Amino acid sequence: MWEVLEVTHEGTNDMKLERKHSLIQEYELFRMQSEESIADVHKRFTHIVNHVTGLGKVFDKEELNIKVLKCLDRCCQPKVTTISESRGLSKMSTAALFGKLMEHELELKRLKEQETVEKRAKGIALKTNIEHDTSEEEENPEHDETLSLLSRKFSRFLKRKNRAKTQQRKRYSKSNDSNSSNYTCFGCGKPGHIQIDCPNNQNK
Repeated sequence: MWEVLEVTHEGTNDMKLERKHSLIQEYELFRMQSEESIADVHKRFTHIVNHVTGLGKVFDKEELNIKVLKCLDRCCQPKVTTISESRGLSKMSTAALFGKLMEHELELKRLKEQETVEKRAKGIALKTNIEHDTSEEEENPEHDETLSLLSRKFSRFLKRKNRAKTQQRKRYSKSNDSNSSNYTCFGCGKPGHIQIDCPNNQNK
């Protein structure tokens, strides 16, 4: 009866050997998945190691710790380097190693949340400053009065300039009229015009 229960729940020796090889292969290919937390990695790794150990495979602390450090992704590399250089892997338990990795993960999350809050605060401050400057430009009456004053002054300047040109033209035309009265025609001998404007030439 005991042999029947043993085979039913644990399987035959061939089944145990095949399952052992399958778990060892899974252990060798073990890697941290994308967006997986250290706690999830710890759970999966402990599950595999416990099953392999139950089938007769023996691991030492250093081997397990090296396997854990090699299966982690890039975000944990600074902490992995620090732990590797400490050279205490042979004395450190796997649970203690995962504890240090969890502390590093929590610190990274805290820094990331702090950077996100700072970026959001800077964006809100920049948006507020832009809206404040725009409202000041729209609601500043002194700015509008200055523009209207400059416009009026420029219009007066143009009027004075045009008036001066008109007076100059009038003086020039009067001087030309007074000078033309002193001319004497060589054709008819009468004053007031020159030969090319003589009426006798026009009649001819």
